[in-house]
Amino acid sequence: MMTPRWEGRDPHVVAHRGASAALAEHTLAAYELAIAEGADGLECDVRLTRDEHLVCVHDRSIDRTSSGSGIVSEMSLAELAEHDFASWHGDPAPASVLELDTLLELVLDQERPIKLFIETKHPVRFGAQVESQVLATLSRYGLGTPASASHSRVVVISFSASAVWRVRRAAPMLPTVLLGDAARYLGGGAATTVGATAIGPSIEALRANPGMVDRAAASGRSTYCWTVDEPADVALCRDLGVGWVATNYPGRTKQLLARG
Repeated sequence: MMTPRWEGRDPHVVAHRGASAALAEHTLAAYELAIAEGADGLECDVRLTRDEHLVCVHDRSIDRTSSGSGIVSEMSLAELAEHDFASWHGDPAPASVLELDTLLELVLDQERPIKLFIETKHPVRFGAQVESQVLATLSRYGLGTPASASHSRVVVISFSASAVWRVRRAAPMLPTVLLGDAARYLGGGAATTVGATAIGPSIEALRANPGMVDRAAASGRSTYCWTVDEPADVALCRDLGVGWVATNYPGRTKQLLARG
């Protein structure tokens, strides 16, 4: 029988692109709902517009998640603002493209501490400028130099080892997660090489290689698992001692963990 590594400690729940099963991903309403449902953290993807604004959009283009079309990096913020980012999901109210600044302000306005997990997307035409802009934005809010990784309100995450390394080099106290969907990649020294404070396997990788959580812990790293929606997977993460689970159903996941 599998024995939980942290007896009595449940994973923290991260709302993946907000409460994105209920409302359109990366909309302010989806994040507000996730907070109301008790999420411990919020996750967003960021990209740079042509005029160098950080916006929360997962895909390279806005075709899937808006009423318009086009490549994010080739559009200005004003051009993005012309489109509705909620109607594709069937939401009752329209939504503008969400800027990282707006999401940071939402997080900081909360009475309880909520962590924001910011994923930088790669490869992109702006390259390392994405991390530079993220760090500059965090500095404006006083979030770029936390007293310690555990007290940070922000975590920078990426599938790009180079991106994680850039953040660790420029802001060594900011926690980072190296994402991946292959246990060999995450456990093969990549996280150590770039100095990531946590590994981020997919739930599929975790199912296939449950021992990676303990191996990460032995090297002083936590585990952030994505995207954990099924009750059996929530239970698996709890039993293995996963630190953070990213889910499209934050409210339901909190309820499942509360039941034990």
